[in-house]
Amino acid sequence: MTLRYLPIALLLVAGTAVAADDAELLLTLHDHRFIPAEVQVPANRKVRLVVENRDPTPEEFDSHALNREKVIPGNSRATIFIGPLAPGRYPFIGEFNAATAQGAVIAR
Repeated sequence: MTLRYLPIALLLVAGTAVAADDAELLLTLHDHRFIPAEVQVPANRKVRLVVENRDPTPEEFDSHALNREKVIPGNSRATIFIGPLAPGRYPFIGEFNAATAQGAVIAR
């Protein structure tokens, strides 16, 4: 490799290292309920939350505390990036079924 391509190669490697540090959690939506209802994440780290909607109807992941809203079609998955979060409890709901689809992210 010539020296003129070295900065590009270093950027690619650095970007991969940052992405590999992201924590990933799976949150399932079934019968209009989040499973598990509470998830723990490391404080002060970016987290990839993968929401799998196993219901045939869409649901909207909504959290004012996390500043996130995302409609997830039925029988599909969505990725929601959150954080880094200060230690605390961050509630979320499924806006289309708010009476049953409730949960929280707990950063420790």
